[in-house]
Amino acid sequence: MGNEIHRHADVRENVIEHSHHHDPNDVTDYMEAVKAYRATFPTKQDVIEKTPDPAVREMLLRMEQLGIDNSFDRFDQQQPQCNFGLAGICCRICHMGPCRITQKSPRGVCGADADLIVARNMLRAVAAGTAQHGMHAREVILSLKWAAEGKLPLPILGKEKLIATAKSFDIETAGRSINDIAIDFANVLLADLCRPEADEYKVIRYAAPPERQKVWKELDILPISTYHEVFEALHNSGEACDGDWRNIMQQFLRTGLAFVFGSVVNTNLATDSLFGVGERRKCMVNIGALKKGYVNIAVHGHMPTLVSEIVRLGHSREMIDLAKEKGAKGIQFYGICCTGLSAMYRYDHVIPLCNPPGAELVLATGALDLWIADVQDIYPAIMDVAKCFKTTVVTTEDSTKLPGAEHIAYDHTHSNIGETTEIARKIVLRGIESFEARQGIPVFIPPYEVEAELGFSVESVTRDLGSFEPLAEAVKSGQIQGIVNIVGCTNPKTVYERCIVDVADVLLRNNILLITNGCASFPLLKLGYCNQEAIETKCGEGLKAFLKEHKMPPVWHVGECVDNTRSTGILSGLAGLCGHPLKDMPFAQSSPEWGNEKGVGAALAFRLLGLNSYHCVEPQTFGSEKVTKFLKEDTKELLGGVMVVNTDPVALGEQIVADFREKRKALGWD
Repeated sequence: MGNEIHRHADVRENVIEHSHHHDPNDVTDYMEAVKAYRATFPTKQDVIEKTPDPAVREMLLRMEQLGIDNSFDRFDQQQPQCNFGLAGICCRICHMGPCRITQKSPRGVCGADADLIVARNMLRAVAAGTAQHGMHAREVILSLKWAAEGKLPLPILGKEKLIATAKSFDIETAGRSINDIAIDFANVLLADLCRPEADEYKVIRYAAPPERQKVWKELDILPISTYHEVFEALHNSGEACDGDWRNIMQQFLRTGLAFVFGSVVNTNLATDSLFGVGERRKCMVNIGALKKGYVNIAVHGHMPTLVSEIVRLGHSREMIDLAKEKGAKGIQFYGICCTGLSAMYRYDHVIPLCNPPGAELVLATGALDLWIADVQDIYPAIMDVAKCFKTTVVTTEDSTKLPGAEHIAYDHTHSNIGETTEIARKIVLRGIESFEARQGIPVFIPPYEVEAELGFSVESVTRDLGSFEPLAEAVKSGQIQGIVNIVGCTNPKTVYERCIVDVADVLLRNNILLITNGCASFPLLKLGYCNQEAIETKCGEGLKAFLKEHKMPPVWHVGECVDNTRSTGILSGLAGLCGHPLKDMPFAQSSPEWGNEKGVGAALAFRLLGLNSYHCVEPQTFGSEKVTKFLKEDTKELLGGVMVVNTDPVALGEQIVADFREKRKALGWD
């Protein structure tokens, strides 16, 4: 790395030497910053007036007429939110508290100051996000192994991906069965997930850029395993454990690496190996794509294993005929959140509708007969709306239950994994029964739908372009000024989906290509950005010419949230061709409306790779000048990337453009 990252005598002892050295008892007055930030929060009325999706507007008004609350009502009811929580200086870790930091009381009962409390809260957030994606990883990796062993009655569909990945991991493939290769590969991923003793982290060794591995080793932030780092994060952030905010942030970085390679990259590799990479395809999206007269089934969450069998059975002649016997035209599947995104480019006729905050709006159409919830990003309030329209809700995992829902599920130990087909059959039949029982329920579907193109990946891009060369040449020449991966959830602290769209508009006008996945992709899907027709109205001349030549839309949709791996695969491939490390390239991540704990890890993941992350929502660190400075400035020297926040999405987009111009100038590409 040489002069690229400044180091002190011993980085391992102190990764964050650059900080303000003020007396910890001299608490910074954060109140004005919190007050100014809170003034940017929209009301529900602001959302109704300014949301970019007219279907959202109509459903908000419809629910208001029916007297049904949604997350936007509840956000209004929560105002004003707690100053101490917004600043990150409320500590509830032990039962001597809760403690909050003020000028009058600059330390908690145990002696923790604002810097320590804020750092501990951030560490616990990234640990929680790592556990959430890690749970997803565990199930998919085990599904791959169980399918290979014959315990799970599913075929291995991604054989080419599995063999190519196994070879890259130095797993012997010649003359071996696909099942034996799958078992060996799954065991490598499982070892990285849960080993208790320090050893080489194989996913990092084989999947991370060598330049980055050198950086992480010198910073001493290479993880032991995903389980270990989450375990350690909860340990050293506990009451009366680690008292050094700098060491807490060291573990923050280490846990961030476990998030990337032990809960995201491994999930993506296992999913593509078992269920296939998927293909570029087109489908209709948004609430207007709901169909009357069908057995309408929505899948919601993150787990693809059972859903794959539910969709297969639902598309079978047996089930379609049974649905028709009950008066339906057929069976139609819809996707909410990442389960829907994972399914839509692997199976025909799965229509993506919305991200989690929109779930209540979709239910309020009255069009859905069955709602299948697996894990994560499932608001408990969906049960209230489902009850109003007699929509049956089924939960399928022991880690996520909803009061009033039916539970047709894998058990806690997955001892019934071999009964996957039987479980799926019960669920599809339950949807047909619900359709029959719901006859006469009023249905209101706003007439807004659009065609979107989906299923981009490293494989599809290199196949469709012949190689990465045309894209690399376009970036070097300036025809394309850079690439941004727009990801993340949504947040009621911003006008619903407005920031995502505004940032995208600025970037496309300035010839910056967009890749998207996860919840942030829904407004881009719904509003036509993933459609080639948007080239004429959204793009600058250089980007327009490239996309027209290669028949691609302005925004490349690569899948669910863990499919960030596909985005970084594209970016890494381009950086390698251009002969520069990722951190020097005009690439970035933006999660404009990030809101949950997984979002902390996702943004940190890109900064660990040396890229900036850009946001319209502030982290809850106002109470610590040191931690805020660490996130927004100090990681530039340590990692090459920083966190940039501006609550004005247009200004944020313009900042990305300006930063890319500086990077291009440094590369001699101006």
